[in-house]
Amino acid sequence: MSTPVSLFDRPGLEALRKELRLDPTVIRRLRVDLLKHFVPDAAGLARFPAPVRLALHTLSLYHRSDSEIDGATKLLLKTATGMLIESVILRVASGRTALCVSSQVGCAAACDFCATGKMGIARNLSSGEILDQLLIAGQLLASEGRKIRNIVFMGMGEPFHNEENLYATIESLTAPDLFHHPPTKLLVSSVGVADAMVRCARRFPKVNLALSLHSVRQEVREQLIPLARTYPLDQLREAVREVNALTSSPVMIEYLMLAGRNDSLDDARELSDWVSGLRVHVNLIPYNPIDESPHLVGSDKPAREAFSAQLKAAGIDTTLRYSLGQDIAAACGQLVRHENRKRAMGSSESSRP
Repeated sequence: MSTPVSLFDRPGLEALRKELRLDPTVIRRLRVDLLKHFVPDAAGLARFPAPVRLALHTLSLYHRSDSEIDGATKLLLKTATGMLIESVILRVASGRTALCVSSQVGCAAACDFCATGKMGIARNLSSGEILDQLLIAGQLLASEGRKIRNIVFMGMGEPFHNEENLYATIESLTAPDLFHHPPTKLLVSSVGVADAMVRCARRFPKVNLALSLHSVRQEVREQLIPLARTYPLDQLREAVREVNALTSSPVMIEYLMLAGRNDSLDDARELSDWVSGLRVHVNLIPYNPIDESPHLVGSDKPAREAFSAQLKAAGIDTTLRYSLGQDIAAACGQLVRHENRKRAMGSSESSRP
């Protein structure tokens, strides 16, 4: 029997349609049902004449964790080769629902504050594997009467280290015959791959970009983000300026608040100077501690509020963020690390005589 065709494979699906001599409306209805209305698999396939010839998913749900204190859900998803990745559903109080997707298995950026960075890199995710995170989450939310409003590439991996598949994913997400998701409701977050940020803005000017900055002191930023040695602060600032010229939305500046590292009023003043003349919005983010970096401590609430007040006094658009899902995993990638460890231990035990 022929290998099933992926729902996300446009040329393959068109070839299957011609082989089966199907009216184009059959494929159109299939996509509308699954990629726009997120109906269950069985309902989506019910009117397709050869369901065994289709592969709806590139991933499978391995584990689900629901927060008992807020609207977060973490989905641990398994690839066809058994690797684990995370997607996070965020149901915020306003009623808007966001999905945080992963672009890689692990991450090579090795940021000091990130559990995923401590994993190293296994491989890039294909466009189909990234898109299936949306399909699986969308079907789950449709059963609750909800739908995904915002999609953020803030999960496992540095999106611009998987640039080709990232762009293919954005093309599919925004394509009218596929997901038809508004590009203005997409956000790609980078730890600072400056040239790729500009390329993305040039190709997708309506897609939002975020920069994980965390410090405007080069030596501090290099301690937190090793990639900062390759893309120093002056190069990043020029990239933000170029992105501003190409897009209408401000660049989101993500700033993790770390006690004694980057949270003083002097740090706030230096950040204000760095973003001066740029169109940005600063998000101040509380730190989710990870076991691998016990030397990092999150700033307390008074320090975060004072920092925010300093930025606002300088005329910088600023938001104090809070974290969802702290009771189900402290940081992106932790659940994957723990599950991988358990799986490895199970394999070694089963192999003993």
